[in-house]
Amino acid sequence: MAIEQRLRELDARHRDLDVIIKTEAQHPSVDATRLTAMKRQKLKLKEEIEQLRQTAEHH
Repeated sequence: MAIEQRLRELDARHRDLDVIIKTEAQHPSVDATRLTAMKRQKLKLKEEIEQLRQTAEHH
């Protein structure tokens, strides 16, 4: 059950970051460095989610 809980948390964080990134990207004075950092963080979350899903499938 711990893996499922972690997956839910990561999915929520991933969705939240997606919304923030989309909102930030619409601002005319967007901070490109901050936006890039958030995109990297979102990608890392996605990778962690995929690893956990694979682990869960094998158990």
